[in-house]
Amino acid sequence: MTPQPRVLTHPAGTAGAAAEFFAAELAFEADPDDLARDLADGDQHGYVVVEARSREAFAQARIPGAINLPYRELTAESTAHLDRSKVYVCYCESFQCNAATKGALRLAELGFLVKRLAGGITAWRAAGYPLDGDPSASSGPATPCTC
Repeated sequence: MTPQPRVLTHPAGTAGAAAEFFAAELAFEADPDDLARDLADGDQHGYVVVEARSREAFAQARIPGAINLPYRELTAESTAHLDRSKVYVCYCESFQCNAATKGALRLAELGFLVKRLAGGITAWRAAGYPLDGDPSASSGPATPCTC
């Protein structure tokens, strides 16, 4: 008997289940390339890019046009000025950081529509997309995560 490959230890779902799963994933995640193309085209209608890291991280480097809503500070009062008809695309440092997830969760709990940017600012940088900010705004050595 031929051993089963590890990849198939758990059988693949049906095509219909896969379509539902991946559609749901795309409903909650945005791709850095799609965002970069929207920014290049000047087409950011309907959404706002949210830096969920600290104010210091935002000052150092951010995606152009992003607003800073540190996830630790999100309350009904701090978000009262936000447009509830827009989708808020949260990002943080990387896949190893969950500030974007925490920010998106908190915004969703407050009644906002949200997505998370895959890979965070690390994936954005790796793709060579432009950044705004001032690297000298750091008060100390760079750290892997400044959330």
